[in-house]
Amino acid sequence: MARINQRAIEKDLKDIAKGYERAAKQNPIRVPIQTETTGAGGTMPGRDTAEGDPVLARLLMWLDEQAQQNPSHYIDVTRFVEEQQLPDEDPSVLAFELEQRYLVRVARTMGGTPDAHLTDAGRAAIHRLKRLRLDRAARLRYTMDAFHRWLFDTAGDQKPINPVLFLATPASYFAGSEITGTELHEALAYLSEHKLIKHIDTEPPTVAITLQGVSCALTGGSVQDHVNQPRPSATYNTYLPNAKGVIIGEQQNFTQNNTDGVDPTLFVQLAGYVGQVSPILGLSDKDRVELERVAQDLHTEATSASPEPGRLHQFATQLKDKLLAGATTMAATQGIQMAEQALVALMQ
Repeated sequence: MARINQRAIEKDLKDIAKGYERAAKQNPIRVPIQTETTGAGGTMPGRDTAEGDPVLARLLMWLDEQAQQNPSHYIDVTRFVEEQQLPDEDPSVLAFELEQRYLVRVARTMGGTPDAHLTDAGRAAIHRLKRLRLDRAARLRYTMDAFHRWLFDTAGDQKPINPVLFLATPASYFAGSEITGTELHEALAYLSEHKLIKHIDTEPPTVAITLQGVSCALTGGSVQDHVNQPRPSATYNTYLPNAKGVIIGEQQNFTQNNTDGVDPTLFVQLAGYVGQVSPILGLSDKDRVELERVAQDLHTEATSASPEPGRLHQFATQLKDKLLAGATTMAATQGIQMAEQALVALMQ
């Protein structure tokens, strides 16, 4: 197994702090909007495919190396798990997942070890991986998404964390090859530029996920989905996508132009968010219905021709209080923070 060069990582880590602002201001990274298309015109494998799964992709590349040494032999997948130091992975499950995709044939031995042999489809998948790992834009997109998911899962409460720890995780592989410190640095600069993470001036340097970063993670989309979504214009164009419990009747999308001096954007977003997450807050049916009613009232006021600041304040405060009193999930915490942001903006 190729081990992480600790000295090189330490150097990359020291460069991260200096590189954030310089990368954002002087050389902002631009990633193509079509996030599923590679530079060669192909399609990036989804996360539910063998090629898109970082561990299965590594296994395919490892099997290719073993097959070059012993072309006709079945290879014990247990060796892969041991050599790559993946104690949480079950070699039998890994082998069977590849077998289900017709990428290997698995021999059931008396000893119970999962022995695998590449099929023609497996060799074709390896060929695609070797081409894909050379696609710089695809690598950067993957690194941003993988790091962002890891940061949310590891420190979603916005606590600072050393970003280099990501390089020691199974997710730090793209198309079977390791993500480098330089690639991580570029991804961090991009995430920081778009306010999904923030740099914390510590020694060693750390980062923390922002409220925007948490919101991006909760939507389930990619970083590029978040970055490229429509933004409100100077006239406060507010777009609310299909929020359950908030949109009235058959209305699916709502756009409002408000030029009366009150920006309702944060309040519409708050109402929509609460409507979307209310079923997963762990509230009783009675409390959930009441929460959705207040969110509906806030949405109605915020999308009116002339939103009244007093009523916006009243409904947003009620939502915040109900979330504080009845829910302790990350989704509830996000809603509380959104309410606080909206209330602060109203006073400015």
